[in-house]
Amino acid sequence: MKFNGRLALQQRVLPSYRVPFFDLLAESCEGGMSLFAGLPRPVEMIQSGKPEVAKFKQAENIHLFNGAFYLCYQKGIINWLENWMPDALIVEASLRNISTPSAVKWMHSRRRRVIGWGLGAPKGNAVWSRFINQFDAMLTYSQRGAEEYTALGFPREKIFVAHNSVAPAPISSPPQRLSTFDLRPTLLFVGRLQARKRIDSLLRACAEMESKPRLIIVGDGPARAALQSLARDVYPAAEFAGARHGAEIKPYFAEADLFVLPGTGGLAVQEAMSHGLPVIVAKGDGTQDDLVRGGNGWQINPEDYGALVAAMKNALSDMARLRKMGAESFRIVSEEINIQKMADVFVDALNASYDLSLIHI
Repeated sequence: MKFNGRLALQQRVLPSYRVPFFDLLAESCEGGMSLFAGLPRPVEMIQSGKPEVAKFKQAENIHLFNGAFYLCYQKGIINWLENWMPDALIVEASLRNISTPSAVKWMHSRRRRVIGWGLGAPKGNAVWSRFINQFDAMLTYSQRGAEEYTALGFPREKIFVAHNSVAPAPISSPPQRLSTFDLRPTLLFVGRLQARKRIDSLLRACAEMESKPRLIIVGDGPARAALQSLARDVYPAAEFAGARHGAEIKPYFAEADLFVLPGTGGLAVQEAMSHGLPVIVAKGDGTQDDLVRGGNGWQINPEDYGALVAAMKNALSDMARLRKMGAESFRIVSEEINIQKMADVFVDALNASYDLSLIHI
């Protein structure tokens, strides 16, 4: 499946984990694809990447204010569009990107399509309703996001759900794991060490497990020192592996029996599933609803410590069931949710925006 035109795609920043998807999407654009993205703020600690297939133009990000009032203006976005002359533009559907309206106006003045790409939006918010209705179509990560955009008056037939994916479909079988635990079960967390991940709850929950599981924590971040101090008090057996990337992480997934993400956010869930792991994750922006189901894991409220303990005890109580759930995780990312499927939906949206004559005149 191909998009016959030339695509421009805007991002505030370009995280390294997103590069494989963008290169795959670029291969699906007959006229080529150009990315426009700037650098993150130092406090964000985002590892930036650079595509190999897609063309890349670095934006000059001007960061304004902080916290809930943060805004970003991307200098040079119109010059980029004038030089690339795309048939279609995909932009982050975020109110924080204050250069977006000028880019949309530039495209529409030339009768070219603009597609917004976002997580969703608050229901009943008039500002958000006006914002999204400037787009010719919407891409969103989840069914929940589609419902939220629909509730704001955006036509459902112009909304396309591209499940948030960071990994290709597995090309090999998952690691062969024993039918019983090897001495004791191994639990794995992979992600940034920060308060909202609730790793402190995971440490305390492990202490309540009768099996006293091996706990491996992969990642780094501002909360690392505090978490290591807490671990010495409540769960000294916890292993802090530090930051690992790419192939460095694979051995940890292979050793694990269960992946646990007790707080919000985290793209490592899909990677864990591609290694045949059942998962316990916190409910968040809706992307988890499509990825984690009763057959392959548990969803819990991030503030509910009791639910985390109960889910962990439930998971570790039946090894045969846990292995079946891991197999279902592998099936989901092999057949339903991966970067190829995500790219296909993007191409569908691009082609439909032409076929359905969604352009603003």
